[in-house]
Amino acid sequence: MTTLITNTAPAEGSSARHVTVLVDRCAGCQECVIRCPAGALTMEPVTWTALADDAACVGCRQCERVCPFSAIVVEGPLALTERYDPPLHHPVELRGNVEETRRGYDTWEEAIAEATRCLTCPDPTCVRGCPAHNDIPQFVAAVRDHDLDRAHEILHRTTVIPDVCSRVCNQAAQCEGACTWSLAGGVPVAIGRLERFIADHAPVPPPAAVAPYADALSVGIIGAGPAGLGAAWDLVEAGAHVTVYEREAQPGGLLLWGMPDFTLPDEVATRPWRQLVEAGVDLRCSTAIPADALDHLLTVHDAVVVANGAGVPIRLPVPGADLEGVVDATFFLQGAKDALMPGGDVPAWRERLGVADERGQRVLVLGAGNTAMDVARMARRLGLEATCVDWLDERFALARPDELAEARDEGVEVLFNRTLTSLSGEGRVARARLAHTVQRERTAQPTVLADQVDDRPVDLVVMAMGYRLDGAYREAVASAPIVKKAGTYPHGRWRASGLLANPASAYNHHNPVGSLSLDREVGLWAAASPRRERLWFAGDALTGPATVVEAMAQGRRAARAILDAQPARPDRVLGAAPAPRVLVAYASAGGTTRALAERLADLLGAAGARASVRSVTEVLPADLAHADALVLATWVEGMVVARVRAAAAMRSFVSGLGALGGRPVALAVTYGVNPRGVLRDLTAEIAAHGGVVVASESFGPRDRGTTRVRPSRLEAFANRVSAHVVRRIPVTSQA
Repeated sequence: MTTLITNTAPAEGSSARHVTVLVDRCAGCQECVIRCPAGALTMEPVTWTALADDAACVGCRQCERVCPFSAIVVEGPLALTERYDPPLHHPVELRGNVEETRRGYDTWEEAIAEATRCLTCPDPTCVRGCPAHNDIPQFVAAVRDHDLDRAHEILHRTTVIPDVCSRVCNQAAQCEGACTWSLAGGVPVAIGRLERFIADHAPVPPPAAVAPYADALSVGIIGAGPAGLGAAWDLVEAGAHVTVYEREAQPGGLLLWGMPDFTLPDEVATRPWRQLVEAGVDLRCSTAIPADALDHLLTVHDAVVVANGAGVPIRLPVPGADLEGVVDATFFLQGAKDALMPGGDVPAWRERLGVADERGQRVLVLGAGNTAMDVARMARRLGLEATCVDWLDERFALARPDELAEARDEGVEVLFNRTLTSLSGEGRVARARLAHTVQRERTAQPTVLADQVDDRPVDLVVMAMGYRLDGAYREAVASAPIVKKAGTYPHGRWRASGLLANPASAYNHHNPVGSLSLDREVGLWAAASPRRERLWFAGDALTGPATVVEAMAQGRRAARAILDAQPARPDRVLGAAPAPRVLVAYASAGGTTRALAERLADLLGAAGARASVRSVTEVLPADLAHADALVLATWVEGMVVARVRAAAAMRSFVSGLGALGGRPVALAVTYGVNPRGVLRDLTAEIAAHGGVVVASESFGPRDRGTTRVRPSRLEAFANRVSAHVVRRIPVTSQA
């Protein structure tokens, strides 16, 4: 194999980093040159292949990850200084103490030392790993410049709760797991702690509220958790009338009742809602909105965002689960939080739980995720012994790595590869039977080993395996929750970033940060599309249980989609309606269908629509989210004696559509053989996605000239489409 080695030997006194470029593989695409954060790569002008400078290389391996032809090999250590993490705060007496245990940076020196570890990558994978897509390199640079006002300005573009997210996000599975240092096998930049430093040392700015005019857009939001918070923030800043309906007595959702003060102090959790109410949001607590009231709410508001959280605790259906002393995480956390507050009554709460005896009462916590860690650590503060069990292998643990370590440091016993099979006792739970499990791969369900069983004495059992959605909302809107899984081939920008090339870092318990990040994009863009006319979903209501930052980002995305669409309830009189946005997406092999699509777009534009034309292979989620209507144009493949279908590219495109929320869709088919049931099949699939086919037509060889469809038939079709979409004067033939 012919190779070009940029340096045959490292320079004396160098760090021994060495880059090899395989000339016979290098195509001169410059992907590595563009994305190298250290400027260590250039192009050799004669052979037009990559040329590396070992002395400038920092060993981050970004070039290896982005090279589409595996033409680069980097050897040697990372040029990476040590990360500083402040030590945990260990209370002298754990019992009754709910002070924050995880500390941020206290001084500028600490923050700047960490900020200088950031490479400011040209195509930062950390930004893709962040569910909100915070501009991490820029806010880190602002810290280096001692400019917290600019840092907040940068953060505000994508997040309204940096003080919350910096405390509760699992950075190892998101931004820090996607840091280029982490992907190279090193320790990432402490992005979460730098974000917290900004929020702790300069107040998070309130909404820049605009006083709404009398006939401004009115939006109702169901739920005052992170998703509702994100939606309300963007809407009130845009001058909309915003009403938030919250069934609990206080806003905040999981942030308030589900997270102990040692993780998220109430002062931080309630800050955003104090600011929103001051900005003019109409917050109506203790106001439940049942699923069957959605239609009525849509008569009151121009748009509704369903942002209720997944608040129904999951209970394991095992023998003995109905015994006294078996409770769920919600009940335990709410009561424990109240008992541990100043003036709270811990003895009374322990007595209610049935563990008033001071002699080492044993709590078994089912689960080992973040909720289970909160339960177990709260139990320790109540003076109880706590054991968590989870049937997963520890390599695939769901809890934050740092939170798992903290729980163990506080005396929590965490047993993986265990699952509860039964509980027993005389009226009250007294014993738990645990079977061992085996899990060899992350995606494989653990196997229960029925012949390996342990019996443990217990005094209290807390089911902390997470939460599920209220079934009534699932029945009311069949298109939610969605499956948060990216099923299509990732867009070129994602592939080129290198995040998917080496997605599992040791720092992150080997979680596949690349595919997890890509999957989150499905939920983010789904939030921009209505599930039904004028009805948007975000957060848990859209995707099932989600993280705080995902929910907030989805709420903001839904709000911006509403502001973009400007929906109106039937009784609201509007001025000039904005021109509808029509996406004409085509699948074309020889160019005939493309010509039809372009002519259709011209005719719809003449009728008053804002029409854009894209090949189905080029349509992005943003294109779909911003379209008020779709026109799909495809050719027909197959033979007379074989099955006749829409083109494969169009079938793939339609199958990958999310919920269309009642949007109008028009279908146009060009064919050389009888299209048979192609239009019928496409109509059925569009209906399955919640779209309404308002017009469909097939165009055969007699209808087509050399470059376009005969004007009369195409104009007639455009008239039918515009009648449903544009509602203006019909298209007329041009002389």
